[in-house]
Amino acid sequence: MGGERGCDMALLIQGRGGRAALGLTLAGLALASAGTARAADEDGQLWSIVNASRTLGDKTVLSLDTQARFTNDASRLGQAIIRPSVGWRLDSATTASLGYAYVRSTPEGRPTTHEHRGWQQLSFRVAGDGKGATLTGRTRLEQRWVEGRDGAGWRIRQQVRLTAPLKDGVRGVAWTEAFVGLNQTGWGQRDGLHLWRSFAGVSVPISKTVTLEPGYLHQRAYRTGPDAVTHAAAVWINLQF
Repeated sequence: MGGERGCDMALLIQGRGGRAALGLTLAGLALASAGTARAADEDGQLWSIVNASRTLGDKTVLSLDTQARFTNDASRLGQAIIRPSVGWRLDSATTASLGYAYVRSTPEGRPTTHEHRGWQQLSFRVAGDGKGATLTGRTRLEQRWVEGRDGAGWRIRQQVRLTAPLKDGVRGVAWTEAFVGLNQTGWGQRDGLHLWRSFAGVSVPISKTVTLEPGYLHQRAYRTGPDAVTHAAAVWINLQF
């Protein structure tokens, strides 16, 4: 009898946790699009991301993230990112990481910029077990420098991500991420909330080491003039070695 009650309680908690996770993520997605009534410059884009990771021993994880973002109705390469990192598993649900990022931006009609970032990150599980509906979080602190410009920009990024099983190993994926500047710089970083990015798609296992995550990405950059809104077809290629 006690075992049956324990099982029922576990199922109840899991169900409530899944509903809470869904509610939190949908709330974030709603907030991300809440500014649609504001004037905005909109652009259709294509984002291609390859993330490769390798585990060394029991706790160390090496990762390399590369991105190509095609802008101006996906007609040209507007931004490229290379982001290596090393992480340490603190426990089965928590990983601390630090890394570097190089960002080359070529906006149409403006000079190319070369940005360098140092960053520190904590990834953690909020609810779920990774098999059923699972809610995770990611907190990243960035230090940003632009070549030829003075000043370092400090920024914090907070992501909330929900995954849930669909069928035959495929999982639904939804996440939302807020970008908050901690200071202003002469080269353009604003303090406060200045960027919100959200994604909805699926995670499809191709093999034991390869997973694809295609979907729709929405991004709004808050500006003093019209906001910049991105509608992107995005695909993540995740490789584990």
